[in-house]
Amino acid sequence: MTFKVAIIGRPNVGKSTLFNRLVGKKLALVDDTPGVTRDRRVHAAKLYDLHFDVIDTAGFEDAAASTLPGRMRQQTEIAIREADLIFFTVDAKSGLMPDDRTFADVVRKSGKPVVLVANKAEARGAQGGMLEAWELGLGEPIPVSAEHGQGMPDLRDAVIAALGEERAFGEDAQQPGDEIAVSEVLIGEDIADSDAEPAYDETKPLRITVVGRPNAGKSTLINALIGEERLLTGPEAGITRDSISVDWDWRGRRIKLFDTAGMRRKSKVQEKLEKLSVQDGLRAIRFAEIVIIVLDATIPFEKQDLQIADLIIREGRAPVIAFNKWDLIDNPQELLAELREKTERLLPQVRGIQAVTVSAETGRGLDRLMDAVIKTHKVWNSRVSTGKLNRWLEGILAHHPPPAVAGRRLKIKYVTQAKTRPPGFVVSCSRPDAMPQSYVRYLSNSLREAFDMPGVPIRMALRTSENPFAGRAKKR
Repeated sequence: MTFKVAIIGRPNVGKSTLFNRLVGKKLALVDDTPGVTRDRRVHAAKLYDLHFDVIDTAGFEDAAASTLPGRMRQQTEIAIREADLIFFTVDAKSGLMPDDRTFADVVRKSGKPVVLVANKAEARGAQGGMLEAWELGLGEPIPVSAEHGQGMPDLRDAVIAALGEERAFGEDAQQPGDEIAVSEVLIGEDIADSDAEPAYDETKPLRITVVGRPNAGKSTLINALIGEERLLTGPEAGITRDSISVDWDWRGRRIKLFDTAGMRRKSKVQEKLEKLSVQDGLRAIRFAEIVIIVLDATIPFEKQDLQIADLIIREGRAPVIAFNKWDLIDNPQELLAELREKTERLLPQVRGIQAVTVSAETGRGLDRLMDAVIKTHKVWNSRVSTGKLNRWLEGILAHHPPPAVAGRRLKIKYVTQAKTRPPGFVVSCSRPDAMPQSYVRYLSNSLREAFDMPGVPIRMALRTSENPFAGRAKKR
């Protein structure tokens, strides 16, 4: 069994940098601004031959419980209770602060084993700050540089000394690394057998990313889904900064939920930290299978909402719309009809997209939202055999053949599905470069209706078959 380590300390001592060093990836946002991290993040980590889970936490601040720093502190206290070992981190460069002493008492009262980490030990004058750390009474400070990777062997030895060899070298639980899909003309997964139509796997883990504008209720929605206050929420806009992953079990199916920072219009994003947050959110979209777009039902379909939806569709992810804050609507039936009309008109590229009204505050509509997610995921994974596709194509060509371009009729020979996730089709035709985009859209929409593929992006790639006689001179 693996153990769990929580990285604790006041703001700006380098907790997220140490977290990134231990997990081997730049997952947590790092900036010189104090208080960048707000939610707690858990990930598999490795320190030489030690394998464990590490928790990145918000900087400990002495503030009232109702304030944002106070709510951040509550999340950190939860991390202390969950952890088997605590890395109490201090800044060796600046030395001890009054808050360090206050929070050292909190950690000591928890009764958990503690390793005192003196970070930024590579800085000039850090020796004095490291010696000061002895005053905390948490044992010998371990000098490290999380940014440069110095002092990691000493940190490993300190972990073994704190937990004991038997606990430290428990069963390793390594998780495979995440891979980003390579973008091609047809984004998606290759199909080995074009005639096969395998059944949908109800047990396969699912990755869902929740996106939207600031203050749309994304974190509140995830908390309502999993049934606990896992993510930091509040009336303030822009609380979430990192893309936080949450593991969840829904009706026996493992689901990984990703919360993201609110995405404002590009012209309004000036600060470096917000740019990093948005980039982290875009990365979460590329990793996802389903993307829930959370819209504020009181002000839906702003320009930014449509740009976010368009980005998801271009990435080939499967979108689902959640109209949140439905408990604040006075005329629900009238607004619902208006929203349905706007959805069809403003998002024609994913005709039939699943849109559900929910209230994250009251928990209304959450089951319907998950049913819509599963339905969309099935369509996103769907395959159509080549035989069915070409029988459909015969009817299409008889009813509405391709137009003539420059006096020559375009010929379509056959169509086959080359990829899934999202569905991607290859159309073999005589002159791909001359085929009008309007006719390609007609084919895509007809295919969507004929094979019941609502609400997901459909890729169409035009190909020409090789002419074996091309380049040969005509014999007289």
